[in-house]
Amino acid sequence: MIARLIISSLAVLITAYTFDGVSVTPWYWAVIIAIVLGLINALIKPLVKLLALPINLLTLGLFTFVINGLMVLLCAWIVPDNHFVVDGIWWAIAFSIALTIVNWLLHVFLSPKKR
Repeated sequence: MIARLIISSLAVLITAYTFDGVSVTPWYWAVIIAIVLGLINALIKPLVKLLALPINLLTLGLFTFVINGLMVLLCAWIVPDNHFVVDGIWWAIAFSIALTIVNWLLHVFLSPKKR
């Protein structure tokens, strides 16, 4: 569990430093941001996706990108004192897409192998 948290925090840092419209300061707040994003994705996102199911069906699933961006904006709103700043919904959507890819790559290459 600690390894997953470290990998997720590293993914947040890499992705935030890649985009101009997203900032994490100081760098160690990436751990808190990874925890908050994990909680939001586990607790709030399923309900939002269920409520948005009709529009998600109409857009053939593309509205999921908007939902992911809104979850990133919610995380930026929850994290105190401007430690996680996102400049708008488009930056949030791009951040969520890139974060998913970076997180997946890091988990593939860095996670401990199960025997």
